[in-house]
Amino acid sequence: MSYRKEKFRSLLGIDTNQLDTIALKKLSQTALNNGMHGLCFSPYEEGQEPGDPISETQIRRKLELILPYTKWIRTFSCTEGNEQIPRIAKEYGLKTLVGAWLGDDPEINQAEIQGLIKLSKSGYVDIAAVGNEVMYRGDLEEEALIDFIHHVKKAIPEIPVGYVDAYYEFSNRPKITEACDIILANCYPYWEGCSLEYSLIYMKQMYQQALTAGRGKKVIITETGWPSQGASLEGAHPSYDNALRYFINAQNWSKQDGIEMFYFSSFDESWKVGAEGDVGAFWGLWDKDENLKF
Repeated sequence: MSYRKEKFRSLLGIDTNQLDTIALKKLSQTALNNGMHGLCFSPYEEGQEPGDPISETQIRRKLELILPYTKWIRTFSCTEGNEQIPRIAKEYGLKTLVGAWLGDDPEINQAEIQGLIKLSKSGYVDIAAVGNEVMYRGDLEEEALIDFIHHVKKAIPEIPVGYVDAYYEFSNRPKITEACDIILANCYPYWEGCSLEYSLIYMKQMYQQALTAGRGKKVIITETGWPSQGASLEGAHPSYDNALRYFINAQNWSKQDGIEMFYFSSFDESWKVGAEGDVGAFWGLWDKDENLKF
């Protein structure tokens, strides 16, 4: 094989195409046991959805399941019980990327921002995220988001503050990128219809685009993953084996190149079917009943 072909194959990741399900499960278990940088944490039990009461008991149970495998967790809200998660995570020795969920409701936005600041000042936040995909959804004007970012940065100057969105938003919106201390980029080859075979090289390109936009600022991949069930999107096909293949390659790249990556997600979430179609319920490493899929 020529040098160019070898180099290209290395960019594609481990060749798992010829591996059967048993072999993929073993490799996935090895990758999990080697430890992840970070994991997006879902506190909801089956039958719950955002807005439902979240108990400390269920948070502890779910955190204890993932605790052996990750150094960091990422949370998405600072209200409605989610504010308990960073405190409990710190008890277990986990680092936290804590997000304020912003939308089109000014009252909720203020509560989220104040919650993020309070948690930060209490020592429960290692990285603060002001909003998640707000520009992608079109919930806020750019200047309003920037104002929130500056407000939080002023309140907690000792903690890195960023904003989470699709990787390309940081190229398209340089004012937001400039306002951030750190670039928090979501990278999903699946949602852009990329085939599993080329998904790793595509994610590397996404990461590089965010790096270029950041002009020297640290870039963290705050979400990436592959659904284990559901409808295909162009060349991207959900399946149990494909989810394992993606997980193996993503974690190996994270380890080998020192990429700070939060995998999405910890647990399957049935409530997400309405927002994302049938694939929305099947992004977890653990299923809806909290059983490890592999």
